[in-house]
Amino acid sequence: MAEQRAPIISPSILAADFTQLGEQVKAIANAEWVHVDVMDGHFVPNLSFGADITKAVSRVTELPLDVHLMIEKPEQWVDHYIDAGASCVIFHIEATEDPVSLARDLRSKGVRAGFSLRPGTPIEPMLEHLHEFDEVLVMSVEPGFGGQSFMPEQLEKVRTLRSYIDEHDLDVIIEIDGGISAKTIEAAAAAGCDAFVAGSAVYGNDDPAGAVEELRRLAQAAS
Repeated sequence: MAEQRAPIISPSILAADFTQLGEQVKAIANAEWVHVDVMDGHFVPNLSFGADITKAVSRVTELPLDVHLMIEKPEQWVDHYIDAGASCVIFHIEATEDPVSLARDLRSKGVRAGFSLRPGTPIEPMLEHLHEFDEVLVMSVEPGFGGQSFMPEQLEKVRTLRSYIDEHDLDVIIEIDGGISAKTIEAAAAAGCDAFVAGSAVYGNDDPAGAVEELRRLAQAAS
């Protein structure tokens, strides 16, 4: 069985106050990662920000940038996010014809490769390709908007991933995104998640750093 990891808390700046973005990023300096949600208004109905904001964030933090591309044809854009300082680039398997080739390209350029999938997309066809990736992001809401309610049925994907990763002794992080809060993180951790994206639960708190600590504590106790 794979060695148990310490929980990774990855606050999503999508929930931050953009009039104070630098200070908002510094306020979660005790987190493990910073999660950057990129939406193009096509793959998902919402539009967020791009490589320029990603680069701005990289200038104010030493934390790894976990960049989630909710965009069409990600292979055409990944280099912009690598240049902007991404540590891991996550793309949707529904948005590209050859996810394995894209993962290999990302790794060859010195960044970690991750894939994500919509709640309605099954995980099973990707299991045999997990060794090509460093991270899997399970969406526990429909991608595109922050503040949605957690979908507990998506934890079955997490359990499937956890079983396969442990059985094959793979070094792949399972991350979950969507509705993660003090009320839901324990269930996600118990199912086998290693990393947790939290937006409103962190930036909706008067003490973002304290919220990060509490989420980490809850995940650690439940894992």
